[in-house]
Amino acid sequence: MEKIDTLVIGAGQAGLSTSYWLSKAGVEHLVVDRRDRLGGGWNDRWDSLHLVAPNFTVMLPGMPYAGPDPDGFMPRAEVVEHLAEYASVIDAPLRLGVDVERLEPADGGFVAHTGSGAIAARNVVLATGPYQRPKTPPLSRQIPAHVRQLHSADYRRPQQVADGAVLVVGTGQSGAQIAEELHDAGREVHLAVSECSAVPRRYRGHDSHWWLTQVFLHGAEVGVPFPTAADLPSPAARFSCNAHVSGKDGGHDIDLREFARRGMRLYGRLESADGTTVRFSDDLNERLARAETGFEEKGRPLIDAYITAAGLDAPPDDRPPAGTFVPPTATELDLDAAGIGTVLWATGFRLDFSWVDVPVFDEWGYPRHTRGVTEHPGLYAVGLPWLHSEPSSLFLGIAADAAHITDHLTLTSWTPRAG
Repeated sequence: MEKIDTLVIGAGQAGLSTSYWLSKAGVEHLVVDRRDRLGGGWNDRWDSLHLVAPNFTVMLPGMPYAGPDPDGFMPRAEVVEHLAEYASVIDAPLRLGVDVERLEPADGGFVAHTGSGAIAARNVVLATGPYQRPKTPPLSRQIPAHVRQLHSADYRRPQQVADGAVLVVGTGQSGAQIAEELHDAGREVHLAVSECSAVPRRYRGHDSHWWLTQVFLHGAEVGVPFPTAADLPSPAARFSCNAHVSGKDGGHDIDLREFARRGMRLYGRLESADGTTVRFSDDLNERLARAETGFEEKGRPLIDAYITAAGLDAPPDDRPPAGTFVPPTATELDLDAAGIGTVLWATGFRLDFSWVDVPVFDEWGYPRHTRGVTEHPGLYAVGLPWLHSEPSSLFLGIAADAAHITDHLTLTSWTPRAG
């Protein structure tokens, strides 16, 4: 059986960041990934996706973004290339095409069973990312067979969608951007609106993510710390949807009311399906209002507090007032009568650690941990949403979390563990 001190499972941004710190600490390790190419989950996203946060937020440890367009938004293919370059620069010990089918405790450490043999490790880092299993609601089984169903995880481009109109379910980052792309490609789009917030592209003279990055990096210095998982109202809030905004075409706001003005048909939450008839909640206007107030309730007060505490001379908010257009809607839709050939589920993902035979997961399948250090000695996690704070699964926050678990790992590395 092959033996290694530390096994990192996943070679995306989380696994590679962990590899950087492990190498700096002199820890023997191996990074494995089930894919045959580098780039992690970015390989699995639609073709035209761009970063929604500017390039300057790509702060991989040892190789922060240093390209010619820090305020731009890398397209998906360039993100994949950037991660491959990063792996080369840090000389990560990689093995691709290795699918870990089961991980179990053994002899004070772990054994990872793969299709190409078993690997014994003293420590294991779970770095498989937040987008593990597409989540589709049970009512999808009531959609008639002649209507194609597609999850956003499998969507790549408009030409892939069946002829006719499209019903997109969900308005998080994926749903809102895919709906816009389909509409711009000339498709008739029906859109079931979820409760995800919008975030403005710019606020008080900068990209909103510039301000949030400043708070994340420097807020504590002026008494305005960035929120952590301890500030969430409940553990379930770790899985709230990401606010919608776009990095495509130089970056722009996503305004659901404007979608309706441009010809999309908007509805409330998709609640049931009976043959070709689907029904929606009768609260579209309330949902649109919640999307528009999310930033006002959370992001804006945090940024304004930081500007004041840091004594910065920032221009006033010059955004136009929120729209008041009330889109026409309905609570029932006949898929055939509307010519809908595809239902596209932009309903998110769930974690799937069913292959990890270690009892450290809560009712949501999330590892019980303290900033990535799980309850089981030697088992770590990195790159999950709200592992420590909201950017924990993003380029901005992974480096700090990966450094934290590496510090813990090296401090305990030579301490004997019970078998």
